[in-house]
Amino acid sequence: MMPWTGGPSRVVSGTPPRWAAWSRRGTWARGRLPPTCAARSPSSSTAPAGRCQRRSRVPHHCPTSPTPSLSSAALPTRQSSAAPPAGRDPPREGACHLVKVFSEDGSCRSLEVSAGTTARQLCEMLVQRTHALHDHSWALVELHQHLALERCLEDHESVVEVQSMWPLGADSRFVFRKNFAKYELFKSNAQSLFPEVMVSSCLEANKSMAHSELIQNFLNSGSCPEVQGFLQLREASRKVWKRFYFSLRRSGLYYSTKGTSKDPRHLQYFADLTESNIYYVTQGKKHYGTPTEFGFCIKPYKVRSGVKGLKLLCSEDEQSRTCWIAAFRLFKYGMQLYRNYQQAQARLSQHPWITPTPLQSVSDSALVAMDFSGCTGRVIENPSEVLTAVLEEAQAWRKKTTHRYSLPAACQSSPLSAAIHRTQPWFHGRISREDTQQLIGRQGLVDGVFLVRESQRNPKGFVLSLCHLQKVKHYLILPSEEEGRLYFTMDDGQTRFADLIQLVEFHQINRGILPCKLRHYCTCVAL
Repeated sequence: MMPWTGGPSRVVSGTPPRWAAWSRRGTWARGRLPPTCAARSPSSSTAPAGRCQRRSRVPHHCPTSPTPSLSSAALPTRQSSAAPPAGRDPPREGACHLVKVFSEDGSCRSLEVSAGTTARQLCEMLVQRTHALHDHSWALVELHQHLALERCLEDHESVVEVQSMWPLGADSRFVFRKNFAKYELFKSNAQSLFPEVMVSSCLEANKSMAHSELIQNFLNSGSCPEVQGFLQLREASRKVWKRFYFSLRRSGLYYSTKGTSKDPRHLQYFADLTESNIYYVTQGKKHYGTPTEFGFCIKPYKVRSGVKGLKLLCSEDEQSRTCWIAAFRLFKYGMQLYRNYQQAQARLSQHPWITPTPLQSVSDSALVAMDFSGCTGRVIENPSEVLTAVLEEAQAWRKKTTHRYSLPAACQSSPLSAAIHRTQPWFHGRISREDTQQLIGRQGLVDGVFLVRESQRNPKGFVLSLCHLQKVKHYLILPSEEEGRLYFTMDDGQTRFADLIQLVEFHQINRGILPCKLRHYCTCVAL
């Protein structure tokens, strides 16, 4: 008999032993299915005692229930019920497993982890070993190079379990990098992430909803928000893309066979949420001939390798693709996703030195005020004396700066001052415009993500590449000289900066001529 591969089910007391042989992966090891198993409505979150839960493929509208408040109440983590592929042993609890992680520069590191190690725990291990700045934007990315697919693992996912589902010999890997967009759905405004034309509800229109209300509506298992819109679908048998009207609900993803009709007679079931993962498609035109560059893929757990079985879709722009993927994550993980976000925020509050503010070092929290005016140094414990010392130090720094600007021009143009920006994590040297857009896209198309690079057209200039409204814009930085002093400007000399560090620090506080402030810098670490 074939094993039962449905979702987690309950074992009825008094069930014959051959039915109760429940394996660790959520499959029936031997014997027939219990006769008490029955299909359940996709709207119900629990099943009566003595019945196995199974998903119906009939589109529905679910009943209403009070909207829950966003809290960190303990909820069970949804686990994958798919078995590992043939040839790879299932993860064993208590045993050590070898996990190899790559960075964006191609370097790699192998770590021994237990079977229950989560993606967040592995990221924290890598942050400590690479001495990187600790914040919740570090992520572990599952990359399938042969399929041109990638996705960011959720913080609660088991790394060993995900790795056990890869086929032997495939070029799948984990990549350690920044992902600033991972929890942006809990911080953005509703219009930027969920356009009004794409979100509807069986209860009321979402036009007047605040963003927090809309997120609560998604997380509430009793409410029925729905994401809808046109997508390009690639037919399984042919390399042809056709345009259909799709609807994403808790029960699954559907498309209409008759225009924009939502009549159950015209809705065709397309994909299940609980037994699939959603991936970004990279280089979609090259591998799959996508109509646009905004492709994504729903990959069922049972699909181990090859293109067969992949459900390839393509949206019109980045905003709509982001909306579909965010809604998929909310429907699949529910409150677990919000709990991950709350735990990340709690880690920041527990450790004040862990902050998303750029350019702040972890060692800054260990600094203390000291007085070296005598023969030996002493720690200043009086807060008022500390403030006085800080003010005196700031005044001395201003005097040194004024003196530096009054030096001859030969000293001001020294190689050291001209190359000081090369030590900064936001400076990426001579990379192309295309590589820049790919790097920012991989680390999250969030307002304020930026990097500085050398200009390819102007040998003496630089370029500030900034993400705004999910698009990457490039601003030319030109050096200039006046009265023997070298400065940098982006607005024809109206605003001048002594070096690139001063330019970046200014725009982290002030928007200036930019559409938004600089918030997150793209960085790569060597493992």
